[in-house]
Amino acid sequence: MLPRKESFGQYSLFLQREVSFDVYLPANTRDTPHLLLINDGQDLEQMGFPAMLEHLQDTTHPSLWAVAVHAGAQRLQEYGTAKHVDYQGRGCKAGLYTRFIVRELLPFLQQRYHQAFPDKTFAGFSMGGLSALDIVWNNPQHFRKAGVFSGSLWWRSSNDDAHHRIMHRQVKEGRFHPDLRFFFEAGTEDEKTDRNDAVHDTEELVSLLEEKGYEKGKHIQYTLVEGGKHDLATWAGVMPGFLEWVVKA
Repeated sequence: MLPRKESFGQYSLFLQREVSFDVYLPANTRDTPHLLLINDGQDLEQMGFPAMLEHLQDTTHPSLWAVAVHAGAQRLQEYGTAKHVDYQGRGCKAGLYTRFIVRELLPFLQQRYHQAFPDKTFAGFSMGGLSALDIVWNNPQHFRKAGVFSGSLWWRSSNDDAHHRIMHRQVKEGRFHPDLRFFFEAGTEDEKTDRNDAVHDTEELVSLLEEKGYEKGKHIQYTLVEGGKHDLATWAGVMPGFLEWVVKA
């Protein structure tokens, strides 16, 4: 049976707009609850996400609440890195979006479903993946795992070269938090229009995480998709494995 879905429109004081999101409810509510937030949630139905959740519940029986947060009209301003805009000034509302997630959405979900959600994951695709990673990295007191599908890790403060990539600098200068876990996906036919392609950017970020003390297999899961593209079909192919990782890592 497909999971039951509840849809909401919550007005955000931080974003000054109504944010739409869908909550997929687990059949099992007795075990330790997991909470998964996903950026660009408006695309999940097209990816066949409900059927993936149904299969997950039939096989591993997790208590997983999945929340699909729909992107707004100012996606390129709300997604990004909260502390730094990119060299074109994009991402200027990423800090406000972080506040919406942490100070409005999470409390709403906890009150609505009477759950503390001790295990929280944030995931996203492309710009949404960058946003999710930035929020998890800078809020380890709230989140434990990040899922990054074809993340826009090229995001940088200067267009001169790749040494100004913002997320890479944050990891390099940040602290090691042993409880954090990271899931990365990139495709060999992913974006290559930028100065560095997605595979290169992802693998360099993984290397920086390893230098910080995170270990592949324990803290980091990296999936390279041969022939994978920057599209819903590629991400849908990886999503079932990601959902298993969410409830087991």
